[in-house]
Amino acid sequence: MELALGFIIAFVIAITGVGAGTITAPLLILVLHVPIAISVGTALAYSTAVKAVVVPLQVWRKQIAWRVLGVMLLGGLPGVIVGTLLFKRFGAFKGHALFFGALGTVIVFSSGWHLFRYFRPHAIKGPHPARIKTIGALMFPIAAEVGFSSSGAGALGSLALMSLSPLSAAQVVGTDLAFAFCVTLIGSGLHFADGSIDTVLLVKLVIGGVVGAMAGSLVAPRVPNRQLRLALSVVLLALGLQFCYQALVKQTASHSAPVQAENVQTKALAMVKR
Repeated sequence: MELALGFIIAFVIAITGVGAGTITAPLLILVLHVPIAISVGTALAYSTAVKAVVVPLQVWRKQIAWRVLGVMLLGGLPGVIVGTLLFKRFGAFKGHALFFGALGTVIVFSSGWHLFRYFRPHAIKGPHPARIKTIGALMFPIAAEVGFSSSGAGALGSLALMSLSPLSAAQVVGTDLAFAFCVTLIGSGLHFADGSIDTVLLVKLVIGGVVGAMAGSLVAPRVPNRQLRLALSVVLLALGLQFCYQALVKQTASHSAPVQAENVQTKALAMVKR
């Protein structure tokens, strides 16, 4: 199952370009029932491995804007560290509602962005006035979200670059991939140091992922990519809404639990008095 899941994730990424973090962690949680504390670190490490294959190609094609990447990393590297520490403190053990809410929000935003691009492909026009410092500032919360839920670098980073920089589409893809690689590398390293990565699961995912990436690269030119991205975006939107719903349920349950405990204690005291 792990090999098949790694294959499917990489295959979908190769065909559609949808970020690895957006897909991997939700599937590990829902399909393999991996604990949240392990799923995020493993998803980050898998995403790093997939991007390690792709980024050198972007460097060879000269599609990375190095100055913009440097500014992005000034905000992104501290952000992913903060996000990872927040996950260790709140998301992994005590804050399941917070984790599900954050992950669901990012998935909904990402899938909504892809749906918007599908129906309004020319809505965002270029070139744009360069606001490089603004991009650097935005990378802090984006990278913090990556550290907290393993999702967000692809969709949110690309959106910031397309909206605030004069980069071409190819440069946006290459620069954002390089940024995501650096951020996920740091995040997965922190999770590895904490022992929250399932290395056996990761190896199986990567083996399946290498085969999936190769197969997807061969099939991609023959697949109606636009229609496939539409179908996948709709599925991701439903998945994100499901996570948001689970966050509300868990938050409601956490608030009602103290009240129920208090009622039980009150009834116990009343019985003792009798």
